[in-house]
Amino acid sequence: MRKLVLKLLILLVALVVIIQVPVSMAASTSSLENQKEANQDKIDENKQKKEEITAEKNQTVQEVEEITNQISNYENQIAELDTKINTLNAEISENEKKIEEKQAEYDEQQELLEKRLVASYEAGETSYLDFLLSSDGIIDFISNYFLVTEIATTDAELLDSIEKQKQEIEEAKTNLENDKKELDTSKAEKQSVAVELQETKSAKNAKVQELTEDEQAIQKEIDELAEANKSLDAEILRKQQQIQAQLQAQANKGNSSSGSTSTGGGAVSNSGFIYPVPSAYAKITTGLYYSSGQYHGGVDFGSGGINGQPVYAVQEGVVVTAKALNYSYGNHVIIAHPNGLYTLYAHGQAGSIRVSEGQYVSRGQQIMNVGSTGNSTGPHLHFEVRKSPGTYSNRVNPIPYLP
Repeated sequence: MRKLVLKLLILLVALVVIIQVPVSMAASTSSLENQKEANQDKIDENKQKKEEITAEKNQTVQEVEEITNQISNYENQIAELDTKINTLNAEISENEKKIEEKQAEYDEQQELLEKRLVASYEAGETSYLDFLLSSDGIIDFISNYFLVTEIATTDAELLDSIEKQKQEIEEAKTNLENDKKELDTSKAEKQSVAVELQETKSAKNAKVQELTEDEQAIQKEIDELAEANKSLDAEILRKQQQIQAQLQAQANKGNSSSGSTSTGGGAVSNSGFIYPVPSAYAKITTGLYYSSGQYHGGVDFGSGGINGQPVYAVQEGVVVTAKALNYSYGNHVIIAHPNGLYTLYAHGQAGSIRVSEGQYVSRGQQIMNVGSTGNSTGPHLHFEVRKSPGTYSNRVNPIPYLP
């Protein structure tokens, strides 16, 4: 009797272990999928940030190029002003030299004139008359008179000419100095602008460097997340293979025989599926594509009166997701099946989910009730079939798998 009890206990423990292994694996797989989706969301978010940073960096680089062109333009103008200033300095120096020469010439002529005037004054007012009267004849008198007149006129004209040239040179020098001052002022202004532009350019270059570092940091995070997702994919695949192996082992041992005879969803298809709703409501109201041509990804069962009707597992398997959302699929369940397929049941009534993640379910077992939660416009069951690994991108047409 004790041996029989011991055998029964051993068998019971073995059954619990066999059932619990896929249960824990399913829950673990669901967690890995969630982590992968979170990583992918972060990757997408980072890619968007990187695009924004790259666009900002490109704009800043363009601004730096424009500033560089402005700086180059100002530097060219400053160089031209330097050339003009040097030319003006040379002209000013030359004019100063001319002024000195003219001043010396003027001083010399002035001195000679003063000496003649002094000599004339000392000789008395009759000196010119005596000079003329001492002429030998009329011709000599006229010649002497002409000579005296020319000397006086020439002295006066020479002094006027020298004074005029001196004034002209002074004016030219003043004009040149004024031009030089204007050029110096213009040069100083342009140098000031060039310095400001250079400071702006340095700030812009620093910004480009900062953006480049941000860009590199985000790319590094993207690469790390992508690498992490590769590892998660490998881990998910390994666990899914284990789940399928355990499900197949259970099927071989007859653990799902009670589910396989269920008629909850009516007839059984060649794929081993039944309808996910009672036969009376097993009419597809929306196919794989909407009437607009947009991809639907699944089919809808939405006959009149379907609200509150039971939703069945179309085949035995392990629940990998059982969630209640107020958006998207709303209350939904995802089941992994022994044939490598996954099925999704969505928009169930609030609070109607009867299974949990990791739970083994039989074909025809009720998992929830038809409702209109999440992104739904009325009571219906949204049903999907997915190939391994059971993600959103692995959806296929459910119709060939149904009875």
